[in-house]
Amino acid sequence: MKILLLGSGELGKEFVIAAQRIGQTVIAVDSYENAPAMQVAHGFEVINMLDGDALDRIVANHNPDFIVPEIEAIRTERFYNYEKQGITVVPSAKAANFTMNRKAIRDLASKELGLKTANYRYATTAEELQKGVEAVGMPCVVKPLMSSSGKGQSTIKTEADIQKAWNYAVEGSRGDVVEVIVEAFVKFNSEITLLTVTQNNNPTLFCAPIGHRQERGDYQESWQPARISDKDLYEAQDMAEKVTEALGGAGLFGVEFFLADDGVYFSELSPRPHDTGMVTLAGTQNFNEFELHLRAILSLPIYEITLEKAGASAVILAAENSNNPSFSGIEKIASLPKTDFRLFGKPTSRPYRRMGVALTYDSLKTPIEEIVERAKKAADLISVHS
Repeated sequence: MKILLLGSGELGKEFVIAAQRIGQTVIAVDSYENAPAMQVAHGFEVINMLDGDALDRIVANHNPDFIVPEIEAIRTERFYNYEKQGITVVPSAKAANFTMNRKAIRDLASKELGLKTANYRYATTAEELQKGVEAVGMPCVVKPLMSSSGKGQSTIKTEADIQKAWNYAVEGSRGDVVEVIVEAFVKFNSEITLLTVTQNNNPTLFCAPIGHRQERGDYQESWQPARISDKDLYEAQDMAEKVTEALGGAGLFGVEFFLADDGVYFSELSPRPHDTGMVTLAGTQNFNEFELHLRAILSLPIYEITLEKAGASAVILAAENSNNPSFSGIEKIASLPKTDFRLFGKPTSRPYRRMGVALTYDSLKTPIEEIVERAKKAADLISVHS
């Protein structure tokens, strides 16, 4: 099969590696050359994926069996036409189109499916944001409708924060949509990602829940399994199944939830492998999230997903701008027991850019806090230099 991968970051790279291992052909697409997934793909294209004509051109040139989106900034409304041409859009044109924009997926979850979410409003100007803040109350969270990895996300605690939050959200927005969502702050105890695998001819499956910690709207550490009550897990699985069924198609979804005293809140959804799911590269499951995504796409039956061990991931961040980043400390991290790492191969760095990830694992009897702490210390051993 030929797969056209739209977006070629670190998640896309691991997906291409999984595809290569079972003989699939992948063409990696991004807005710049030498993106991580391009380094391991059969071919590549460099285009602005918000240019619909350019997107149409490469689809026609390559005539793929599957189109697999990996980022938000894509002219996703074109996907419906590609489906009519007989190309499978992953998970579906509807899923990709809805979830690339927080407005569509939030309204689907809250208004159509009746899932519990934070109180929210939308704003297209700083003045509308002011009214939205008045409606949902402070503190509240502001996010661009189109962004990834926490870009443009901030918390409003005082009136003075509103204009700053608007400016930051606009700067962090991807695509050509200048609109934000403002959400009431949920007093949650923890956050989880529930990796949900929908299959064409088999039941929906769930991975063990993944916990994570964020800074600047981006994850810093994730761990599997996360602590969750049976009641909350059942509620999260029920919500995840409802929303993925409404979106349709086969593949892996990263569904995010807040766990609060009054129950589970739906937060967000990605129709593809999730940042926090990189913890599965530590061998926590019988298949990692990228292998699950691929197998579901190809309609290869997945009998079960088993939790094999406990694991954690911690990000390796750059501290400065560089057009030729290099790394030190690799020998130190390589010498640690029950530890691994991935360097993504990004050709440039900037402050807080994610350049790699440290992975640790142990038996399921080991306290997860110990495994997370080991991952953080391992990540600190690697430095990124200009």
